[in-house]
Amino acid sequence: MTKAFEGIRVLDLTNVLAGPFCAYQLALQGADVIKVEVPGTGDLARQLGADATLNANGMGASFLAQNGGKRSMTLNLKSEAGREVLLRLVRSADVLIENFRPGVMDRLGVGYEVLKAANPRLVYCAISGFGQNGPMRGAPAYDQIVQGLSGVMSITGSEASAPLRVGYPMADTIGGITAAFAVASALVRQQRTGEGDFIDVSMLDSTIVTMGWVVSNYLIAGVVPRPMGNENFTAVPSGTFRTGDGLLNIAANKQEQFEALMRVIGRPELIEDARFSRRETRKQNRAALTIELEQALAAKSARDWADILSGIGVPAGPVLTVPEALALPQIQERELTARFEGVPGVDRPVEVVRAGFKMAGGDPDVETPPPALGAHTDQILQDLGYARDEIGAMRANDVV
Repeated sequence: MTKAFEGIRVLDLTNVLAGPFCAYQLALQGADVIKVEVPGTGDLARQLGADATLNANGMGASFLAQNGGKRSMTLNLKSEAGREVLLRLVRSADVLIENFRPGVMDRLGVGYEVLKAANPRLVYCAISGFGQNGPMRGAPAYDQIVQGLSGVMSITGSEASAPLRVGYPMADTIGGITAAFAVASALVRQQRTGEGDFIDVSMLDSTIVTMGWVVSNYLIAGVVPRPMGNENFTAVPSGTFRTGDGLLNIAANKQEQFEALMRVIGRPELIEDARFSRRETRKQNRAALTIELEQALAAKSARDWADILSGIGVPAGPVLTVPEALALPQIQERELTARFEGVPGVDRPVEVVRAGFKMAGGDPDVETPPPALGAHTDQILQDLGYARDEIGAMRANDVV
């Protein structure tokens, strides 16, 4: 069936994670994503990942993770001929995504106003650490820097261990998914009115926005957020608890869930205990309730308790490793990952995650694996109308 972005051409001028992740979401929905890379080196993510051999081949695991379904071409934007190629590409495109520092595209001579003149319908999405204006607009930014500046690290961990970095590049990923949503929104407007747009995505802004409850507790209630480890600041018992075998997450956030939990663990008397009978008193006596709860949970394993509690409507689940999570029958049934064989530059099958949602009209997916650097350069140039001798001259002059 026709995918949402089938027929939409996206130029992906981005590197590493936030931008490539954004463009990958569009590719999963059927967009023709052309990854425009620096000749010789390409996306830095090609050299990143846990396998040194893949990194040396320019097909690092970090690159493979979010570049499936794209076509790769190399282009030297510092050359006049390279800029002319980009302009021709832009005339054929619906979207351009870049994550250079603010001002870089203008200095290259291919900023938004220049590209808009070439294609007034263009949706131009600029992803940066701090946005296109403000005193920090030109500052370098990586995920960890944004995690620290956003306040995320200050509330991650316990009172003893905070501040801690979240264990994956969450600011980059949030920036990318925010950009994908913004592009999708602008495309709806473009299709309705014929007008393009300039989208300014800040990783710092995007990350703070996702902290809605925490931020609102400060802005509205005047409570400064603090690190609470594995506890939930809104309810008790809601957090991570020791069992007879393994750690168990429980989220008994409603009164009826708390009462059901106390009954099933054999401690119904705690329902009427003045320390625990209501939400606010439980929050004040969190440590005491945890002691009582963990004594009872010691009778069974985390997996056994998860089944029991889920069966009575109390949200619960064991704390798993990444391999254990990927092996869950639920994840397997949902076909969350895609597998590619015979990927150029890769000596093994490549398995990557798809989108985090499904659609009745056809699940998001890509049909082709992550591309080798410049694998589609000649094809794309020919489609733009360049003759073989012109392409040969570009190669001789290091334009592509």
